[in-house]
Amino acid sequence: MKAAVFNSTGEPENVLSCQDIDEPVPGPGEVLVRMLASPINPSDLLFVRGTYAVAPELPATPGFEGVGIVEAAGSGLRSRLMMGKHVAVLSRRGGNWAEKNVVPASQVIPFSSMLTGTLSVEQRATFFVNPATAFIMTRHILRVPPGAWLLQTAAGSELGRMVIRLGNRFDFRTLCVVRRQEQARELEQAGASAVVWFDPAKHDPRDLISVVQKVTDGAGVPFAIDAVSGPVGSAAVQCLSPGGRMLLYGTLSNEPLSFPSRQLMETGALLEGFWLGNYMSTLKLPAKLGLIRSISALIREGVLSSDIGSQFPLARIQAAVRAAEQPARQGKVLLLAES
Repeated sequence: MKAAVFNSTGEPENVLSCQDIDEPVPGPGEVLVRMLASPINPSDLLFVRGTYAVAPELPATPGFEGVGIVEAAGSGLRSRLMMGKHVAVLSRRGGNWAEKNVVPASQVIPFSSMLTGTLSVEQRATFFVNPATAFIMTRHILRVPPGAWLLQTAAGSELGRMVIRLGNRFDFRTLCVVRRQEQARELEQAGASAVVWFDPAKHDPRDLISVVQKVTDGAGVPFAIDAVSGPVGSAAVQCLSPGGRMLLYGTLSNEPLSFPSRQLMETGALLEGFWLGNYMSTLKLPAKLGLIRSISALIREGVLSSDIGSQFPLARIQAAVRAAEQPARQGKVLLLAES
């Protein structure tokens, strides 16, 4: 079977290639999924570079998210119950950029026949990483109330745009931080409550803090989510109001946070990490199915739908990752297991 493989970590375009590998066999508690499509997410590219929280066991195949059909199952009741079902595949060790992948049955979530019929393959392939992260952070963990401010970095991303739409849907206000000035008007038109252009190479962190104070009438923000870390995330920490909470869910800058300790001491603000894989592992199957129902309803409303960009077969893996890393890219890039 064909798979996107890398034998050493490095720049994805340089180290990935489409190779013929042996078809995996499911063991106890595992299922074999015939993959249909898988998105290229930032976490996948970090995995290839060797800078993600999960280290690859080389040679390795990336792909933490995707959609497919269960074709075979190892021993175990849960595995056998998945046979023939269309499933979202949340593989914590990767492997979805292939024609087939073996994963623990606990890491696949079945779609109902109704969802399979009403949601496109593209929307099912991108069902979890962005939609679930945006929904869980804002509605389940932070529980941002109507009228409250939520600051988000990397606001021009696909997930950032979902958060803007969630704000409009549930009546909380989004204060969106972007690195490129041309994104500001675009996000305002998309419904952001306020947009701040902050490029750490050009601006002082105090500039962001000053703007946030002005927008919030000196109160600061009670909630924030950060996907960047480094100078951007560090400045965002200093925008928190007393008792504020900030979720850290990405490290796009690959730099650590750095801010005065007294910022947390004096305000009592809290910083918390969020990793979707860890969160999902705490949920029982009924809770996961309930989450699917909530997310699917919001996808159909257009709130959590993914903007789909270019689509590539596995054989064009280098072109696919090159497209995914374009700064002004429109929409999520997909890999199609079946050309």
